[in-house]
Amino acid sequence: METTIAPPVPKLKHKSFSYKTELTWEDKKRGVLTSHDKPIVVVSSPPEFKGEPGMWTPEDLLVAAVESCTMTTFMAFAQRLQLGIFSYDSHAEGILEFADGGYRFTKIILRPTVRVESADVVEQVRQTLRDAHKNCLISNSIRAEVILEPSIEVV
Repeated sequence: METTIAPPVPKLKHKSFSYKTELTWEDKKRGVLTSHDKPIVVVSSPPEFKGEPGMWTPEDLLVAAVESCTMTTFMAFAQRLQLGIFSYDSHAEGILEFADGGYRFTKIILRPTVRVESADVVEQVRQTLRDAHKNCLISNSIRAEVILEPSIEVV
């Protein structure tokens, strides 16, 4: 009788992370958001929902989370590939609409402008942006469609 030994199954490392915040109501629809060793953020409902103008809102923070996750993911990939990135700036727009019986974000449009030092890396930067977009954990955690409209300039 012949014995067959199966190849070893690779062990996958699954990690779990926890992010904690605290929120204290101050007045009307305004609160103070804190997290250990981080700057305080004052939040409110947006004016469209009877909140205070000039304050960060949950809606702003959601759009900013998608935008900043895409940038940090892109920069991690770009640094690993040693791409010659001169600068990265972006603008983002979240579209909040009445859909499926309630208000929700249906689209978040990201418009990054990446300035590179050489025309030789433009296509690789474009692909790296697509990879970052695909791998952004915040984008992958929400229902809204996230649209990437990049601009790449050679300086």
